[in-house]
Amino acid sequence: MLQHSSKTLLRRTAQRHASSITAVHGRQIIDSRGNPTVEVDITTTDGLFRASCPSGASTGAYEAVELRDGGNTFMGKGVLGAVKNVNEVLGPAMIGMDPTQQEAIDEKMFSLDGTPNKGKLGANAILGISLAASKAGAGAKKVPLYQHYADLAGNSVTPMTLPVPCFNVINGGEHAGNKLAFQEFFVIPTGAQSFSHAMAIGCEVFHNLKAVIKAKFGGDATLIGDEGGFAPPCSVDSGLEMLMEAIDKAGHSGVCTVGLDVASSEFKVAGENAYDLDFKTSGADKDTSLKLSGDDMLAFYQKISNDYPIVTIEDPFDQDDWDNWTKITAALGDKVQIVGDDLTVTNPSIIAKAIDQKACNCLLLKVNQIGSITESIRAVQDAKRAGWGVMTSHRSGETEDDYIADLAVGLCTGEIKTGAPCRGERTAKYNQLLRIDEQLSNPVYAGAGFRTPNWMA
Repeated sequence: MLQHSSKTLLRRTAQRHASSITAVHGRQIIDSRGNPTVEVDITTTDGLFRASCPSGASTGAYEAVELRDGGNTFMGKGVLGAVKNVNEVLGPAMIGMDPTQQEAIDEKMFSLDGTPNKGKLGANAILGISLAASKAGAGAKKVPLYQHYADLAGNSVTPMTLPVPCFNVINGGEHAGNKLAFQEFFVIPTGAQSFSHAMAIGCEVFHNLKAVIKAKFGGDATLIGDEGGFAPPCSVDSGLEMLMEAIDKAGHSGVCTVGLDVASSEFKVAGENAYDLDFKTSGADKDTSLKLSGDDMLAFYQKISNDYPIVTIEDPFDQDDWDNWTKITAALGDKVQIVGDDLTVTNPSIIAKAIDQKACNCLLLKVNQIGSITESIRAVQDAKRAGWGVMTSHRSGETEDDYIADLAVGLCTGEIKTGAPCRGERTAKYNQLLRIDEQLSNPVYAGAGFRTPNWMA
């Protein structure tokens, strides 16, 4: 799956750094939403390496299968079956393998599962091992994890690029209890001088936004959602207006742009070319005027893109609404990045279809959607070769694992979203990027060129 040059590099690396897996152990831990997830320890001749899997709330219909136990314990969300598959099926097959050989490790697990969507053994079981193996591979080579990911992908471009952070500071949709249909509103410091400068800007805007929301709606409206953002009782327009007010009050007008994750599959009206922006309301209080056709939605996106400095819109239409995806990319794609999440689910075969139909122009990289490091790298390579942007992403159900920071740098994705600068499982990723920014010699900050960073595969 990887480029020939990458395979050659890996063979040479293995010769220089002989290492082997001696033990694999999985366990059930708890994620940031209080649900179980899979954690895996891999022991090699170089030490112990640990990784854990995230989980999404708004999930695409075509994502790889996350194995859950069902029943009453943990509301049916236990993962002991997936853990058993780690410990009794997948793990034993890893013993003796070289952790630098990521593709061989992943392919071995694919063959043991034998299904196209990892439905037999579970994507969460396979990914836990794949992630831990990638860390063990970096350990065997005695290089930082971001460098190992760059080597696996064939990215030899220097200096390395730090991504633009897309701070999700207003939460709606399935991530919050307010009536807001759109799921995420981003503050994006595209005009920052460096990643560390971007972090300072993001934090300052976040605190000013809290003050803006409190003044308009009271202190209760500053309670936070799953990803650390606020969940005020606002509309799309008033949410964007509050973002612009907070940016201005923080003194960063002209430095920040904004973006949206619509997550529209959550409110597509079944069997109709329509979207219900009041999908959280039922009965007499429901606002029927907020049921919009596909053309109405496109017109709305065009309007707000003219009214606000929007540079990215994720999942503007349902995962099966290919016609409207193609329409919005043709209409807005030059000015605004159109991001496929539920549409593409980090799946190379679906990405190929989206490239062919010109349905979007950016991949949202979520490794648990596809279930392995190898396939994630291939998805990024395919997207970049088509000229797409790539946004590395967390999930709403996260752990303290910070590997996506290294992935964003190693694969030169140019942009990352991992919540607000609030909640430990979110700041863990931002803090790792700050460490990488400090470690690297004169790294590039993607800035306004985030859609086409230095390495495009």
